[in-house]
Amino acid sequence: MEGTRIPYKMLSEDPFSTWLGIEILECELGRCKVAMTVRKEMLNGMNKAHGGISYSLADTAFSFAANTHGKYAVSIETSINHMEPLKEGDYLIAESVIEKVSNKVGFNIIEVKRGDELVALFKGVVYRTNKDWVE
Repeated sequence: MEGTRIPYKMLSEDPFSTWLGIEILECELGRCKVAMTVRKEMLNGMNKAHGGISYSLADTAFSFAANTHGKYAVSIETSINHMEPLKEGDYLIAESVIEKVSNKVGFNIIEVKRGDELVALFKGVVYRTNKDWVE
């Protein structure tokens, strides 16, 4: 399967990312940009977006970008820095770029932005299996 089509297949089979309302904006080999809008049911007790929301958006971008190489790729380590609080109605864009990739591992940086403002920075390490994506 062509690598840039893989994220669309992944999204079509991903009920959680679908529930989040994630859409793919751009996708190419080693890079994927996704977006979503924060909804009321995503807020915590302080009326701000739960930290898991921006984490999940970034994690989805990370996964989609990592799999564009045509092999099943799974995360083995991730972390996030939350820089700004998010509220209902915020439109977030996460872009994952592979910083370094080898036969077995890849290192990604994912920026989560609200407009031009960086609101979270996610870092991920992915393990690339031998299993190919197929139609």
